Amino acid sequence: MPETTNPLPDAVDPAGEPHELPDLRPQARLVASLAVGVTDDQLDGPTPCPDYAVRHLLGHLVGLAAAFTDAARKDLGARTDTDPSSTLPDVGPDWRDELPRRLAELAEVWRDSAAWTGQTRAGGVDLPAEVAGVVAVDELVVHGWDLARATGQEYAPDAASLGVAHAMLSATEAEGPAARGELFGPPVPVPPQASLLDRVVALSGRDPLWRP
Repeated sequence: MPETTNPLPDAVDPAGEPHELPDLRPQARLVASLAVGVTDDQLDGPTPCPDYAVRHLLGHLVGLAAAFTDAARKDLGARTDTDPSSTLPDVGPDWRDELPRRLAELAEVWRDSAAWTGQTRAGGVDLPAEVAGVVAVDELVVHGWDLARATGQEYAPDAASLGVAHAMLSATEAEGPAARGELFGPPVPVPPQASLLDRVVALSGRDPLWRP
């Protein structure tokens, strides 16, 4: 996870007063709907994440939803302390029930303004809770694209979530390679007229033209 000091510059104004907080519900619902469209014979197919098949991507989504739910609650423990790159995630037998439940819980817990205050931990990294919330939005946006592209589904994230992800990734890129850490690959060049979604995807180190 990148150690960036201000991934969403407009989240707090110069006086320290919070602006309207991101709402994770639209993007969580979208990712859940994409998961419904995944067929069993697609689980072993490739994704834009080189080390992940679709089953691993879905397992990662289950894990990150649980971890960022705990991060919002400041319930720090094994799920918030574990580096997600330390193991290859996989789906359990009940993932079709578990993933939408975890995503709904994630979105609901971040509706509480207290979730965005103080310090917390995610991926084994201590960070401001506001940063953790923004990272959660970005994870849903980028991995939603991964899942949609890997399984041949249409993808249209809500504009607010897309804007949050773009602001975070742009700020991280401006801080240089050290801020990117191991979470993002090198940005992929895109034409000036590229859509905001393609720019977000490219900033996350993915090729917007990727196909399975």
